[in-house]
Amino acid sequence: MDNLAQTVEEPTEAAGAKGRSTSLVAIDDDPQITSFISDVLSGEDLEVRTCNDPVEGLDIVLRRRPQIVVLDLMMPKMNGIAVMERILAAAPDTDVILLTGNYTTESAVEAIQKGASDYLEKPITPEKLRRTIYALVEELQQRQRSAQLESDLGKASSFRGIVGRSAAMLDLFTLIRRVAPHFRTVLLKGETGTGKEIVARVLHQLSPASQGAFAAFNCSAVVETLFESELFGYVKGAFTGANQDKIGLFEYANGGVLLLDEIGDMPLSAQAKLLRVLQNREVQRVGSPIPRKIDVRIVAATHHDLRGMVAEERFREDLYYRLCMIEIEVPRLADRREDLPLLERHFLEHFSAEYKKPLQGITRRAQALLADYSWPGNVRELENAIGHACMMTQGDRIDICDLPDRAWRGRPATSGLDNEILPLTEIERRYARRAVDIMDGKKTKAAAALDISRNKLYALLAGGPPRPE
Repeated sequence: MDNLAQTVEEPTEAAGAKGRSTSLVAIDDDPQITSFISDVLSGEDLEVRTCNDPVEGLDIVLRRRPQIVVLDLMMPKMNGIAVMERILAAAPDTDVILLTGNYTTESAVEAIQKGASDYLEKPITPEKLRRTIYALVEELQQRQRSAQLESDLGKASSFRGIVGRSAAMLDLFTLIRRVAPHFRTVLLKGETGTGKEIVARVLHQLSPASQGAFAAFNCSAVVETLFESELFGYVKGAFTGANQDKIGLFEYANGGVLLLDEIGDMPLSAQAKLLRVLQNREVQRVGSPIPRKIDVRIVAATHHDLRGMVAEERFREDLYYRLCMIEIEVPRLADRREDLPLLERHFLEHFSAEYKKPLQGITRRAQALLADYSWPGNVRELENAIGHACMMTQGDRIDICDLPDRAWRGRPATSGLDNEILPLTEIERRYARRAVDIMDGKKTKAAAALDISRNKLYALLAGGPPRPE
């Protein structure tokens, strides 16, 4: 058994970091049990620490953050359930196994419901202990390999700062590459928050006008009376307050690219003037009769249905056809959900660096929650949610409590139980079956998404409490 004083003096970084073995802490008030666990499990691939005091053992776990904890259920000072709850509150991804010499179905159900990965009855044979622990070790190693692969894939799945590997995004990247060298005008369509501006910037970067300026003008943020002076500029004395000449955005972006964001909100009077600029490739400053030649590539972006607006006479038909020679649709996040883990990791790394927090990842239950949300605000909403969580978290992983309320309160129900009053056990059973369906029948993945053990999942699917093997 480890000497506690020596353990306290050792480094406090989380165990299991790169280059270290899997770490396990066993806490039991019976020294014979902890000695048994240490003898059975100690090996080059598993670092085992033991303690016979639950309070001191909890302190070791909270400081060292092992991946696996084995707990006796009945101990003085604190029982195993209380210790487990403290551990899972601080480190939700920890696998906790409870041991007891007085097994009951009720205690097993309570333990599993409160987050235990497994529940074993004493006396336990060396073979059963090894089988249970090394199954968890294998799952952990698989998760670590998957996380590394996702990290590597994330770095390889970025196109000029746009993150994605879904079929929809690969098609988008191909279209951008083909259009960028040739376009004079492009119409970007997509919901708010999908990333239309970054697509416009990539078009600029890959175009022959990349050495020129990039300017963005939000048509929905400017009052109608200012459109002309903002876009075309003015000369001194053109109106009260015009004390000097000012160039407009078209002249500023001459030789480059101008993004007209939310062009569907441009008033009809400004649309007529814009059409003349696109036709003649020249502008006139307010108060000046002199036309000025310009060479500007135009990217118009909107979340509106411009064709429908044309039919309603709220958008000029001739301007629409001038803009829509090339249309690029930026997909919703809901249509590229396979990109969600990549985007989560991308934003996590970004905000981890910005806030100077050494964040390691997102807990499985938080990932499951993010995957179940509809994301009406698309990538921008996801970015804000991860940024909020990175700022709020007190640990090294984002958990459910760190996410903004909108990510889990008032979510669209997906269980089909809205109008039914059912026993909680039936609700759990139905939700477990739905999770397995979503994961294409892969029960291990479904259990991970639900943040429960496979034993608990099998019991839910069977309609009964988990039983010891």
